[in-house]
Amino acid sequence: MSAPIAAPIAAPITVASRVRPVFPDSDGEPIAENTLQFEWISTIKWNLEHQFENDPDVFVAGDNLIYTDKTDATIRYAPDVYVAFGRPKGYRGSYKVWEEGNIFPQVIFEVWSPGNEWGDMLKKMNFYEKNGAEEFYLLFPNFPIHAQGFWLEDGKLRRTRETNGFVSPRLGIRIQFFPNILNIFGPDEKRFLNPSQIIGERNAAERQVTEEARLREIEHQRAETEAARAETADARAETEAARAEAERQRAEDEAARAEAERQRADRLAARLRELGVDPDAG
Repeated sequence: MSAPIAAPIAAPITVASRVRPVFPDSDGEPIAENTLQFEWISTIKWNLEHQFENDPDVFVAGDNLIYTDKTDATIRYAPDVYVAFGRPKGYRGSYKVWEEGNIFPQVIFEVWSPGNEWGDMLKKMNFYEKNGAEEFYLLFPNFPIHAQGFWLEDGKLRRTRETNGFVSPRLGIRIQFFPNILNIFGPDEKRFLNPSQIIGERNAAERQVTEEARLREIEHQRAETEAARAETADARAETEAARAEAERQRAEDEAARAEAERQRADRLAARLRELGVDPDAG
């Protein structure tokens, strides 16, 4: 009789095999430390969103966590703004690279605030560099106003020789700064505006359209008035012409009547003369 077959020993259940990493949508940090930083984050995000609104495969996000390791939720950073080419638009709680075709965002923006520290910023840059970000821009909207641009070369994010006036190879935007002003210009050379400025320009454009429509209506009414006046003048001229024609016709009729009376008188005088009567005798 053969020995009974022993039941297989189950593999021990470990914590790692039982618990899956949780990838929160928020790191608990504020989107910005002050209003100026928030304004610049919003300005960059929404202007880039508008720039690529007709391209379905360009995703733009702000303060959105990027995860690169599906086994470790602690490896993450939330850039102020990032642009991912080759990824569809849509809402995301976070950007998980392994769910995005293993495409890491190609362009990253960080806006410096007084609370930032270089050590933390270098860690972020190392993270972006390690994962293949092609361009990285660090903006300083506080005095002294300036910007730093980096682009990937031989696997390293290397600082551009001159960021002032630099045009992004991927985005086509241009960064321009002076001692007291920082500007970004789109490929169309239009300056990036903050949402308040955009609304102001839209309202001004709407007011201009309304004013132009009002002026067109005034011109239309003036043209109608002039046309009516001209029509009245034409009618008056026609009436005067008809009256003149009637007077001329009346004069002709009177002349014809007078001529007929003269001819009748002449015939009567001639008849009297035939009868031996002198019509001119008193």
